[in-house]
Amino acid sequence: MNAERDLAPLAPSVVRALNDKLYEKRKVAALEIEKLVREFVAQNNNSQIKHVIQILSQEFALSQHPHSRKGGLIGLAACSIALGKDSGLYLKELIEPVLTCFNDADSRLRYYACEALYNIVKVARGSVLPHFNVLFDGLSKLAADPDPNVKSGSELLDRLLKDIVTESNQFDLVGFIPLLRERIYSNNQYARQFIISWILVLESVPDINLLDYLPEILDGLFQILGDNSKEIRKMCEVALGEFLKEIKKNPSSVKFAEMANILVIHCQAADDLIQLTAMCWMREFIQLAGRVMLPYSSGILTAVLPCLSYDDRKKNIKEVANVCNQSLMKLVIPEDDDMDEAKQSVTLLAEPTPEESLSKPETECSGESLPPHHGRSKLDITALNQPLFFPCSSERIQVTLNLDGIVQVLDCHLHDTSIGMMTRIAVLKWLYHLYIKTPRKMFRHTDSLFPILLRTLSDESDEVILKDLEVLAEIASSPAGQTEDPSSSEGSDARLGPVELHVPARANQLSSSGAKGLECSPSTPTMNSYFYKFMINLLKRFSSERKLLETRGAFIIRQLCLLLNAENIFHSMADILLREEDLKFASTMVHTLNTILLTSSELFQLRNQLKDLKTPESRNLFCCLYRSWCHNPVTTVSLCFLTQNYKHAYDLIQKFGDLEVTVDFLTEVDKLVQLIECPIFTYLRLQLLDVKNNPYLIKALYGLLMLLPQSSAFQLLSHRLQCVPNPELMQTSDSTKPSTGFRRTTASNIDYTELLQHFEKVQNKHLEARHQRAGRAEQLDRRVVL
Repeated sequence: MNAERDLAPLAPSVVRALNDKLYEKRKVAALEIEKLVREFVAQNNNSQIKHVIQILSQEFALSQHPHSRKGGLIGLAACSIALGKDSGLYLKELIEPVLTCFNDADSRLRYYACEALYNIVKVARGSVLPHFNVLFDGLSKLAADPDPNVKSGSELLDRLLKDIVTESNQFDLVGFIPLLRERIYSNNQYARQFIISWILVLESVPDINLLDYLPEILDGLFQILGDNSKEIRKMCEVALGEFLKEIKKNPSSVKFAEMANILVIHCQAADDLIQLTAMCWMREFIQLAGRVMLPYSSGILTAVLPCLSYDDRKKNIKEVANVCNQSLMKLVIPEDDDMDEAKQSVTLLAEPTPEESLSKPETECSGESLPPHHGRSKLDITALNQPLFFPCSSERIQVTLNLDGIVQVLDCHLHDTSIGMMTRIAVLKWLYHLYIKTPRKMFRHTDSLFPILLRTLSDESDEVILKDLEVLAEIASSPAGQTEDPSSSEGSDARLGPVELHVPARANQLSSSGAKGLECSPSTPTMNSYFYKFMINLLKRFSSERKLLETRGAFIIRQLCLLLNAENIFHSMADILLREEDLKFASTMVHTLNTILLTSSELFQLRNQLKDLKTPESRNLFCCLYRSWCHNPVTTVSLCFLTQNYKHAYDLIQKFGDLEVTVDFLTEVDKLVQLIECPIFTYLRLQLLDVKNNPYLIKALYGLLMLLPQSSAFQLLSHRLQCVPNPELMQTSDSTKPSTGFRRTTASNIDYTELLQHFEKVQNKHLEARHQRAGRAEQLDRRVVL
């Protein structure tokens, strides 16, 4: 009796029926409750209405007995129906106990809870929106319910709630976003499907601008895109596609900066669909936001560069990554080199593209997109906190090019031996582009980049080597690389440590007078203080890596002659080799340079300059080359043939009798004979017709003939000399006149006696070095025998 009095105004029969296990009896009780509540509404008796709801909630819906809970749920639904439009006043009391039952272990009870809430929401309509978050939270749990009936019921309730949100203009998006951001990271497929369906609905409502909150949910969307279910992936693709369309339509309302690092992370995803989608978004971001993306360049490059080496299985990703890379590269402009770094940002004219815009970028995420060693400096964040406006021709934006971060990423990729060829080429193109656009800032990184650029010359790909040479040539010729203080330049040389070639005292003295290296290397104004350093270290590379010299040496030097001044290259290398302590390497290098000089089409102009020796510069170059060419006797003779110094060539050949004639020596003589028959020495062969004025040419050729054993080269040269005409038969009336050639006059300005003495001195050094090597070899053999 006490219990019945406590549950008044509910009649005892109603209480018994609500506790009954039969649904039909509970339904009858619910109709009685509905009738009772309608009476209270008519009487405007709010206290009794609240009391009924409280009884149904506390004594039934939250009861320990399952049948009582079922009765409470149907009773609360009946209350809501009776209240009608006034149910909004009691929604909190009506909804909370029903939502509690969503967690019940009994699937039937969860189903009844879902049914009850459906009736409550159906009556209240828009009045439930203030309680949307708790409803959404409960529905998201039911979406993953294992019972199909419960899941089906939740779908009906879900559709009803979506209809209410769609037709209402009072939806609290700001309050909903935190819950959406939390739920979007669910791993359950059904929960994910539920989340995506709601995002698609909210996107379709014109009055709801979900784009403003896209940074909050974008990461979660990309994670859902990797779901195992094709259906969910497709739904997520559609949602992301709709967002991207909206971004293209309204770029002014997009927070590009807040989403940049999210895209960087997912551009590196292992899942192909996630990576391709993120890369497509990145492409659009770079093209729409323009220079606003520059502070994120290092992260973008970290994600994009490896994709450039993908094979055809990931062709789509590779193509989009290539567009991203090219578009990002175009954002770097010469004005970036003129920034006042003390202020950390500078006002730059924006590109006059009406589509490029953003409202306000947010502070950059700290290092999310990069490994620890690629972390960004505070420079980026400071720049991003500055106001940014929708770019047009008359407006200005403030951005900072984080060159240090970019160079770090490029340097890291060059050091990574596992990256593909196309990635290495892209890295080198970036470095070249940065040296062109921002040379002043880039030269601060040159000392750290120089060693890896030199090592890249050993790459297996010719295309990589070509791009590497372009970068090195730009470093060597850029005016920004000119150091005015020679002592500081020498200091930077010293920092290279093991990479640098040892140059004895005389070379250092020469290089310290005036601008560094300009006296040692006859550099034109286009060359800078790094040019001579480059030549030194390139020769050091050849010395330590003989295979590189053999396989790529000629290729590298020929390309450098196209990119830089050929005369400067030969002059500086000859000067360095003159003081090279490894005589065997010096001889090999001289032979390589001589072959290039005599045979390469790239050096046609230089050969013509040396052929006549008409200018002081050409004679200076000849003397410089000669002194180094003395490391190799046969190349010295070929240089004299090239410069038409036939008497000196004859004098040199006379000295060959005092040299140690080896098989290698005779092989080189053989090659020289073969070379004489080539088009390069056409003028020399024609001069054989003028026997009277070229006696030393004929003597020199006969000297070579006498050096050769009875070989094919001997036969070749012998047949050529047999064609030399009899001077008496060739004599004409003009032959009595002395031949006046400018070359003969200028030749008197060269001290050939001193050059010959220098040749003897160098060859004596080579002889001593060979004997020392032979002595060490004998001692080693004796030790082995003992």
